[in-house]
Amino acid sequence: MTLSGLKMESDRGNRRGRRGRRGGEEDRDVRLSKSMSYALRHGATQMGLHLSSDGYVSVDDVLACPQFRSYKLEDVERVVATNDKQRFKLRPHPENGRLQIRANQGHTIQVTDLELKPVLTGSPDCPAEAVHGSYMCNWSSIQEQGLSRMRRTHIHLAPGLPQEDGVISGMRKDCDLAIFIDVPKALADGIEFFWSENHVLLTTGNIEGKLPTTYFSRAIQLRPTSLYHVAHTQVDAD
Repeated sequence: MTLSGLKMESDRGNRRGRRGRRGGEEDRDVRLSKSMSYALRHGATQMGLHLSSDGYVSVDDVLACPQFRSYKLEDVERVVATNDKQRFKLRPHPENGRLQIRANQGHTIQVTDLELKPVLTGSPDCPAEAVHGSYMCNWSSIQEQGLSRMRRTHIHLAPGLPQEDGVISGMRKDCDLAIFIDVPKALADGIEFFWSENHVLLTTGNIEGKLPTTYFSRAIQLRPTSLYHVAHTQVDAD
């Protein structure tokens, strides 16, 4: 199928990053958040942590790992509560009451039950578009191959651009490329989408784990902020 006429636009607007706490406490919390993200999404097996089928692991077990021994339960609770992307969730174990934690999405570890909500065509929570954040240095290969989930279990999409109302997570703040996906068109072709608990739209893509360019509706260059258009060259997509 031929994809042509897609315009690359620059986004003009006043985008300000959120200001969090400064100093050593912030740096320490950032380090803890990143370490927990790695452990809960990617490294649990190598670290000797056992994830349940829905992705939870005991907080005590996490804190017993060498890289977490300088942290306490109150540190974990604070990072979970203040994480602007709501990456984590805490709960008491349903049987013994021990506190557990999981990452809401972003896994390369296979997790069978993340309590994802399927998106149905025509449902109130089915967006007309969703956004995948990337980088201009990847644009040429994306035009040729589409989006790929790569090692992750899903391709991540946001319901809008960062800092828009209701957009919590789904793309990195430093992305300079936003690719808009025609969700109803993809659903009509049998590609499944799911909402995560922190409102990230997830898809495994097609049988190859990809979202082909045929589902791209537009692309926006987020930086620099001066407005200009770059014509998208014709691409042949299977």
